[in-house]
Amino acid sequence: MSFQPAPPPAPPIRRIAHLDMDAFYASVELLRYPQLKGLPVVIGGGRRRVDEAIRELPEGATLADIPIEAFPRLKDYTGRGVITTATYPARQFGIGSAMGLMKAAKLCPQALILPVDFDEYRRFSRTFKQVILDIAPLMEDRGVDEVYIDFTDVPGGQRDGGRSLARLIQKSIFDATGLTCSIGVAPNKLIAKMASEFEKPNGISVVYEHDLESRIWPLPCRKVNGIGPKADEKLKRFGIETVGQLAARERGWLIDTFGKATGAWMHEVAWGRDNRPVVTESEPVSMSRETTFERDLHAVRDRAELGAIFTHLCEKLAEDLQRKGYVGKTIGIKLRYDDFKIATRDQTIDRFTDDGKTIRQVGGQCLKRVPLERPLRLLGVRVGALAKAGSPEALAPAGNARSAAPVATTASLF
Repeated sequence: MSFQPAPPPAPPIRRIAHLDMDAFYASVELLRYPQLKGLPVVIGGGRRRVDEAIRELPEGATLADIPIEAFPRLKDYTGRGVITTATYPARQFGIGSAMGLMKAAKLCPQALILPVDFDEYRRFSRTFKQVILDIAPLMEDRGVDEVYIDFTDVPGGQRDGGRSLARLIQKSIFDATGLTCSIGVAPNKLIAKMASEFEKPNGISVVYEHDLESRIWPLPCRKVNGIGPKADEKLKRFGIETVGQLAARERGWLIDTFGKATGAWMHEVAWGRDNRPVVTESEPVSMSRETTFERDLHAVRDRAELGAIFTHLCEKLAEDLQRKGYVGKTIGIKLRYDDFKIATRDQTIDRFTDDGKTIRQVGGQCLKRVPLERPLRLLGVRVGALAKAGSPEALAPAGNARSAAPVATTASLF
């Protein structure tokens, strides 16, 4: 009697998690100011004199001792700042990220306003990501407050579809930081990101392949990461409002209507297909700096002020590049006018650079190619086509760049 070898074990089922910190900036602030918990609070704008005043504490007092009535109210805010985030009580009034602070003041004038503190947010970001890496090493960084994690081969990553591991990560982050997060676990990144929104805040949602029809198809198309307002509006014109209705359309029709790449992609995502891996290391494509003005500025009447702001942005961007060890060849500018329309221009030079003066000169040439009759709300500068400083690519002899032009040696329009 012969014995047949046992068949090889089936490969583990792919389980990908998307972790999103709950109202991250606001939650960090509430750790400093626990007396504001449960109140509508918005984070946005720069630091103001009133913010410094409330921190002038008597000896022995802490930030938690500051009375609520001492905090500035949104109704008293004047300026052009925008909201970075808001607490959940503030969101109930319709306040959301990227909304102008003056508009938010009309929706919830009693809301408290705190300035943005990116240094503190980055510190907490590093902490919670290290907690994750200690448990599940395959993590893709997607910004200061969200990550993807590959649960597939992590101990406990298959148990309950990944819920047990998600619960461990959630608790470990809370123990280390005092912050909560929401986690979606699914067969791929596409569905995991959607699932992380199901049970916010402090929730865990597990979605399996067979849940596509019951849990994903009823969702609005806008819930798919990558379908923006314009595409959603066009879909609605054809009577397509949900992911299920999108899945019901033939692939060929989507390609004819939205183009080969976008139409094919829409067909795939509507059926929950996404083979993108969790990428543990990725190089930035570009770096940028921008600022929104407190008042509209005009290229002629406010030339000196705009020139100083632009120079400062270029110098800070150069510092960012040097600190992170990158150089770039494509330099661009971004303008937002008083009517909210945006203009961008860029120029590729023949040598990599991280020099503030070069960025300023080439950016100035870009400014000469945009209309500057209307007042400006925002000004930004960007360096793209990045390479690691000192890499063979960065040290290669200068070539002929497609959009190259001589670096300016005279002052730009501002």
